[in-house]
Amino acid sequence: MSLPTAWSRARRPPLPANPSPLIIAHRGASEDVAEHTLPAYLAAIDTGADGLECDVRLTRDGHLVCVHDRTVNRTSNGSGIVSELDLSGLQQLDFRSWRAEQVDSPYLAGVAPDRLRADDTKVLTLEVLLGVVADAGRPVKLLIETKHPTRYGGLVEKELVRLLRRFGASAQTGSGNAQVTVMSFAPVALRRVRLLAPQLPLVLLLDRASPIRRDGSLPTGVDTAGPSIRLLRSDPRYVDRVHALGGRVYCWTVDEPRDVALAAGLGADAIITNRPAVVRRQLDQLRA
Repeated sequence: MSLPTAWSRARRPPLPANPSPLIIAHRGASEDVAEHTLPAYLAAIDTGADGLECDVRLTRDGHLVCVHDRTVNRTSNGSGIVSELDLSGLQQLDFRSWRAEQVDSPYLAGVAPDRLRADDTKVLTLEVLLGVVADAGRPVKLLIETKHPTRYGGLVEKELVRLLRRFGASAQTGSGNAQVTVMSFAPVALRRVRLLAPQLPLVLLLDRASPIRRDGSLPTGVDTAGPSIRLLRSDPRYVDRVHALGGRVYCWTVDEPRDVALAAGLGADAIITNRPAVVRRQLDQLRA
């Protein structure tokens, strides 16, 4: 992964509003395909998403897997806490059966059959997802959120950085296809990543702006704010304040047409959505 080698501590110049936000597929094309599964991400890539978003958790035996919840109860046919299960146990579960997907889904129709696998119902590891991004045939951003609190604390970020380094060396992702950004609601998690790998871009996720962040400022080494669409509804000037201090804005989770129009109109740099193809069509219409 070709990235800067050090943080710039100089004050960043103001950024203009972005007239054409990136479209980031939230857990893949997750409105139509079961979230965090291989088909969900392949569908998102094949329908033109600029990037993918995933959540990662550490298994008992030290593997990073793409699971949002603390447990697998909602998104599989099993039960249990992710951090108490090992990878082999997770691979026995079905992570697609909970969703009633249409066989003729327009999202899956565009995915070449040879890119789908017999085990595409199994838990998706971050290593596999990195391979999918590297083989996408075009630059695709990958936004990785580390989930906290967790019993493993800083081990999550340590394993993440280790995997990114190993994967980058072995798969030659320096070609430019893999553009990795790390996100978290926990400033301490971002601080760990900054110390371990200062070249990685960071996003501070925010559901509501805390008093010390309402001015658009961000922690040292973090160059992007990740506000919820709820925050932008209640405080639409927030985007301008972040841009005025040189930061970017990635807004989540933006699905409704009025919210897409709001985020785009405010100049957000990226829209994170469960509906990447639908949002693409709306943005194209807004620009027409």
